[in-house]
Amino acid sequence: MEKVEVKELLEAGVHFGHLTRKWDPNMAPYIYMERNGIHIINLYKTAAKIEETSEALKKIAASGKKILFVATKKQAKDIVAEKAGAVNMPYITERWPGGMLTNFVTIRKAVKKMASIDRMKKDGTFMTLSKKERLQVDRLRAKLEKNLGSISDMTRLPGALFVVDIKREHIAIKEAQKLNIPIFAMVDTNSDPRQVDYVVPANDDASKSIDKILTLITGAVAEGLSDRKSDRAEKAAPATEVKAETQAAVETPAAKEEK
Repeated sequence: MEKVEVKELLEAGVHFGHLTRKWDPNMAPYIYMERNGIHIINLYKTAAKIEETSEALKKIAASGKKILFVATKKQAKDIVAEKAGAVNMPYITERWPGGMLTNFVTIRKAVKKMASIDRMKKDGTFMTLSKKERLQVDRLRAKLEKNLGSISDMTRLPGALFVVDIKREHIAIKEAQKLNIPIFAMVDTNSDPRQVDYVVPANDDASKSIDKILTLITGAVAEGLSDRKSDRAEKAAPATEVKAETQAAVETPAAKEEK
């Protein structure tokens, strides 16, 4: 796994916290100092936490479970969509659909609705509808796609949540807590780290900082996925060998008779 360089975190501005008057006292262990009325995050602690978080997420990815990335703030949306999409993980970057986790069955129904509209378009049923109905169906499909498009492959609850800005995504945090889904998050100096299982103390407002942390995190996820792939390949190989040996054993007596 890639070693986290404090210098790179510094260059990405990961150390800039919020104004001191906006701080959450529970973040005190991760704060290095105060400069010009702003809290400065201790990047040595951030680096250690990134490594710890990466290790845990790598294991979750290797186990075949999905990690749901959540970030609806403007400066994080595109980064999260790109990075999570690159490692084939679901993400929510529009509005958090209330009940996304606690009422997962209903959300799945909406995703199935989206799939059935796609089927209608493929098999020609769509064209048998009136113009007005087609317009309504298209609008519904676009709305579902915007809110749920990136989670359409998620057939069961995620194995973990990765959140950017826990204050903003408090509903997602509450739902995950209710279901005991582990929460990983970038936590700034104005938030309460006790709500999260794996804290990455970092500036969650600057796109450069978000990009840096997500690059490292999704890199670990990608490693977990490739470990899973090679494990599966190894398991499949002996089975193929056994099959080949069995075939050879079966063929041998017949071959002997021919001789």
